[in-house]
Amino acid sequence: MHILVTGFEPFGNDAFNASGEAVRQLPARLGEHEVTTAILPVSFAASGQVLASLLAEHQPDALVCVGEAGGRAEITPERWAVNEDDARIPDNDGDQPLSTAIKENAPARVEASLDPAAAVHSLLAAGHEARVSENAGRFVCNHVAYLAYSQPIPSLFIHVPALRPPGIRVTVGAETDATASHPRHGELSQLPQALGIAIQGAMG
Repeated sequence: MHILVTGFEPFGNDAFNASGEAVRQLPARLGEHEVTTAILPVSFAASGQVLASLLAEHQPDALVCVGEAGGRAEITPERWAVNEDDARIPDNDGDQPLSTAIKENAPARVEASLDPAAAVHSLLAAGHEARVSENAGRFVCNHVAYLAYSQPIPSLFIHVPALRPPGIRVTVGAETDATASHPRHGELSQLPQALGIAIQGAMG
């Protein structure tokens, strides 16, 4: 199968985004699956437009979107996405929607169509910290997850910890969780492999 995998560009005051770095380092194949990667803008308006263009261009069989969560130490596939934008900080275009529906007259929440529990099972079996998340926040990650879970192809959103190279501090992340943790720098090099394990686990 052909999987489109997206990460995000840096946002806020950070010059680094762990999701984008991990996605860029994924191999062109994961087991029997062909992988195409792309980076989405951290923009409520533009992220959906870019995602739609990528889907039209590549016609993938499955979609996996990846973002970073500064308050989490584990890799957390998201079970749900909710129909609400509610931004603690502006996006990279300066937009800061508050309690705004992503789609009018649409479901209040949508569920992943690739199995987040299967992804977690594979990660735990390989020695990585992971759990299924029930809350994708209300920032651009949740926005993209809602659009992804509304697609007619199997889709999953995966949050990874906001890992940074030595000497680079995390200044964003509470968009998903109220308190930011301080992940260990050494885990950053393992993130692309862990992401590959999660994707293959979710694909079954």
